[in-house]
Amino acid sequence: MSTAAVAALPKSAPAPLPISTPPRELYRFTVAKYLDLVAAGVLGPDDHVELLEGWLVQKMSRNPPHDGTLNLIIPLLLSLLPLDYVLRNQSALVLARSVPEPDLAMVRGPGTLYLKRHPRPADVGLLIEVADSSRLLDRREKGKLYAEARIPEFWLINLVETQVEVYTQPKGGKSPAYKQRQDYQAGQEVPLILNGQEVGRLAVSSLCPVKA
Repeated sequence: MSTAAVAALPKSAPAPLPISTPPRELYRFTVAKYLDLVAAGVLGPDDHVELLEGWLVQKMSRNPPHDGTLNLIIPLLLSLLPLDYVLRNQSALVLARSVPEPDLAMVRGPGTLYLKRHPRPADVGLLIEVADSSRLLDRREKGKLYAEARIPEFWLINLVETQVEVYTQPKGGKSPAYKQRQDYQAGQEVPLILNGQEVGRLAVSSLCPVKA
């Protein structure tokens, strides 16, 4: 609200509510209800939302460093992908109370499995988020969701610090988190491990080709 508009209010008028304060309790969606809204066309790609812990959350706007990096690393990952895995790009993943859309997901194939359903945690070998301005959200909130779902490995490609953060050993419970974090810097290679086996290595410089 502009200064002039505030000055025009009667002296008895209540102060404007902070924009972050909802007037009433918000409605929390189940995964089933959220998927029903998507199937009915009520929510679509143009809405740019995902379900996190029952809340409809606006997805971060994408910028050239994010999208450019994503497009550069997809062929690198495909070149190492075992035949029994599928690489999914910004596609839905069904968790207990959330339907996030990670930037990349390596899931067990064949791809025809996902013509009638989205992958679930047991299908996932690796999740990857490419992050600049969203790195804190991805690290804390997305990392917590993925650990709670026991996703075995989560990579955060951090374009600001030019590093790849690899999270492993997920634990659930009241404080879900990854117990192990390994940061890989320029000049190092990140091992790509699926189903307990190393299938290749990728240079940090190829995963973080530009600093955001």
